Amino acid sequence: MQQLFKELIKNEVKPFFAGHGYSKKNLFFYKAEGTQFYSFQLQKLAGNTRNQIMFYVNCCIYSIGLEPFQARPTKTAPPGENPHFTVRIAEIVPAAPDRYSLTSDTDADKFTAELLQHLEEALMFMHTMTGAREIVDYYMDRTALHLSEETFRFLLHAGDRETADQYLLKLRAKYGSEPRWTIWEKKYAAIWSESEE
Repeated sequence: MQQLFKELIKNEVKPFFAGHGYSKKNLFFYKAEGTQFYSFQLQKLAGNTRNQIMFYVNCCIYSIGLEPFQARPTKTAPPGENPHFTVRIAEIVPAAPDRYSLTSDTDADKFTAELLQHLEEALMFMHTMTGAREIVDYYMDRTALHLSEETFRFLLHAGDRETADQYLLKLRAKYGSEPRWTIWEKKYAAIWSESEE
């Protein structure tokens, strides 16, 4: 199965990404475009065996436009290692599985066609996110805590206090009864104070 996986990467996945202007490092495919750094990682599962190879497809974007709003300074590592947007492929391509599995029973042609179709759909979705605002909107639509601090700083810096207030109300409604909410509320209060200085 390991040989089949290597051939899949070499003969199908790598040429697919190369055709879209992506470079490759191990199982990491990446491309810088404008202020965005797009990346896809094929992450093999730890429990793989000789007879079964399973892997995730992680889809990520690092946005230079969000750097000024991070609570912690950006590390010197490549941007793809600290993405602002990060999902498994099934979150943006409903037809994709949570994880892919290659076994001796796998129809290699069908598997490859489906994987490439999923990658194409993920790529199209990812490239609709051409700036920081699209990433912020994605997480606000899901009322996610992920990137919430950066989102508040971004909105307040843009003078969009109304959207920031609405987002805070949605977060409070979703997470306000959890014990950790007091920690988040203190962080958000500090961000509001920063914006008023």
